[in-house]
Amino acid sequence: MKIGMVGLGRMGGNMARRLIRGGHQVAGYAQSKENVDALAPHGVEGAYSLAELVKKLPSPRIVWLMVPSGEATEQSVRDVGALLSAGDVVIDGGNSFFKDDVRRGKELAKKGILYVDVGTSGGVWGIERGYCLMIGGDPRAIEMLTPIFRTLAPGRGDVAPSPGREKRRSSAEEGFLHCGPVGAGHFVKMIHNGIEYGIMQAYAEGLDVMRSASKPEVPADQRFDFDLADVTELWRRGSVVGSWLLDLTAMALAESPNLEEYSGFVQDSGEGRWTVQTAIEEAVPAEVLTAALYTRFRSRQEHTFAEKVISAMRKQFGGHVEPPKKG
Repeated sequence: MKIGMVGLGRMGGNMARRLIRGGHQVAGYAQSKENVDALAPHGVEGAYSLAELVKKLPSPRIVWLMVPSGEATEQSVRDVGALLSAGDVVIDGGNSFFKDDVRRGKELAKKGILYVDVGTSGGVWGIERGYCLMIGGDPRAIEMLTPIFRTLAPGRGDVAPSPGREKRRSSAEEGFLHCGPVGAGHFVKMIHNGIEYGIMQAYAEGLDVMRSASKPEVPADQRFDFDLADVTELWRRGSVVGSWLLDLTAMALAESPNLEEYSGFVQDSGEGRWTVQTAIEEAVPAEVLTAALYTRFRSRQEHTFAEKVISAMRKQFGGHVEPPKKG
């Protein structure tokens, strides 16, 4: 298949390369000419305007947007929608709010354009590991796009299906899933990221408690000097708290045991806030996820080692760089 990719940064560029490796054709456009040119050696057919990109695509045309959420996505959807026709498909693979997807889907449907929202997880490692894809949209569009999703997703690999799934027929075992109508994909990704906040906070707080066990205020016979790089490496093997986030934490601590290069200032993305807002709207208690979000707010005023751990995790999985330590 041939697809147009708008946005060729860390995620969009790597996804374009993975699609080409999987036998698809990709035409790419980005506001940065350098980003377009950098992908030419990898087989991406460069375009220097949205109009040029659309002209390079066969009908029905498929355009995947990987641009920052908010106004950049809104403008991109408007501009691309103006160039497409009935039967074409617009995919938003960024981190949009699901309510915005519902609205945009209705607007594009007036022209007969199909809108698909894809919550995409995988970060900078996705080009090799594959991307977990949470998808919302019309079943007609999903069927058309399945070869693309299958290429981007991790596939079954060596992860065995959960016991009890023998009679289920689902693409979830391949790493992509049609979660429901427009908006459903980004809803699932929103909750995914909200949970991510809580998991990261739990690791960070636990490691901070262990690090503080060596403080002089602790009675001498209860004082311990733990090697956190070794402890996290230990937990990767056979522990019930093992996860990819723990893998990345162990990696960060092996590289920098005290995480001196991190200030402890932690950004939050829209999904954490939207998760809490949605929980309030649904009257669902979400104490852990809310506390994890509020801790990120507090980190911008005062910092602890726990926040350095979270910053290190964010850099490891997504290439996110927080404001550097001053002095």
